[in-house]
Amino acid sequence: MKPPARRICLITPGHVASTPRLVKNADALAAAGYEVHVVAGRHFPPADALDATVLAAAPWRCTRVDLGRSLPGLVRRFRREFARRRILRFDTVPPAAAARAHHADALHLGRIAADVPADLYFGHCLAGLPAAAAAAATRGVRYGFDAEDFHDLEGDFTSAEQKARRAIQAHGLPACALFTTAAPLMAERYAANYGRRPDVLLNAFPRAEAPASPVTRTRDDPRQPVRLYWFSQTVGPGRGLEEIVAVVGRMRTPAELHLRGFVTDSYRDELNARAGAAGCAGRLRFLPPGPPREMVRFAADMDLGLSLEQRTPPNRDLCLTNKVFAYLLAGVPQLLSATAAQEALAPELGAAALLARIVETAATAALLDRWFGNPDGVVAARREAWSLGQRRFCWEVEQVRLLDGLERIGLGPSSPA
Repeated sequence: MKPPARRICLITPGHVASTPRLVKNADALAAAGYEVHVVAGRHFPPADALDATVLAAAPWRCTRVDLGRSLPGLVRRFRREFARRRILRFDTVPPAAAARAHHADALHLGRIAADVPADLYFGHCLAGLPAAAAAAATRGVRYGFDAEDFHDLEGDFTSAEQKARRAIQAHGLPACALFTTAAPLMAERYAANYGRRPDVLLNAFPRAEAPASPVTRTRDDPRQPVRLYWFSQTVGPGRGLEEIVAVVGRMRTPAELHLRGFVTDSYRDELNARAGAAGCAGRLRFLPPGPPREMVRFAADMDLGLSLEQRTPPNRDLCLTNKVFAYLLAGVPQLLSATAAQEALAPELGAAALLARIVETAATAALLDRWFGNPDGVVAARREAWSLGQRRFCWEVEQVRLLDGLERIGLGPSSPA
């Protein structure tokens, strides 16, 4: 008689639509034969419609936890502020105090997840680590953690927040049965800081999300603007957009800048003002957020993708975001800003990537003018991007390390209990 499928519960404080890496993990696990349940937060109403598109196609179940401003939620936030003051008095911070100080709802998510029977609880986002550990302790099973970022260096934190983050990881990482991250340089930092080297699963996308065939882009008229494309959950400051607007203003090649994501009116006005001052007024196109499974296809009709990570905060210098791999799978060449992680990756991408210090706006504009001035080279770059996305930088390649990791700890999809 075939043993029952192993059960895995994935936990995130974020919306499912804002954590595409969790969705890819859940899809891969379900396809491999696991029984998968996701526990996810809900706190930003504009994202609800995007969540619905993800869940409509999901081969797994999901419990959405309302983390809005209910009375119990306000009580948890009050306890978080108390915990933040309290942990500064500790030399060694207790795990529960660290979790509560970092995220008001971390332990609440753990309690809800514990109601879902599982053989492994797998946390995403830093609050997911103590939530998974708490649920696993309640059930007497194991837990894991996917570190999409190097959480010590995500921002300029208060002393209490920094102490909480380090305590969460110092307590939680040693006992992780499965530990993954999204970039090689982050794996090195985790090994150096916490003595655990996670497996690297790049933020690639499934081949099924690519166009059916490479999209051909031609410019018969040199006055036709090229399309530069950037996407994220949020269009906002500190993401290289101010610099790329200045670059567009210096380019001789006519160019439009297409930006996809949630944007505030004030930031839209700011960028438009910058465009006017840079000499490229009217060339910014703000596009609405879209379903995560459509991000690759949305990129396919563009001329150049933009991966504009900054060196600060330091986490951004170490990370490889999903933009890099969305453009490859879409068959679109890209401009990489010169962060440590992207500099290390660029040689693997060959003709499919340009590398630049985008703060050097004149030099970057000249680089793009030369590149767009070589139509045969642009065609070759699109061909190389498509090939890399299909052969190497796709989720079908990356998910193998996730599934192998579970097999290694005796949690194959139908392993004996």
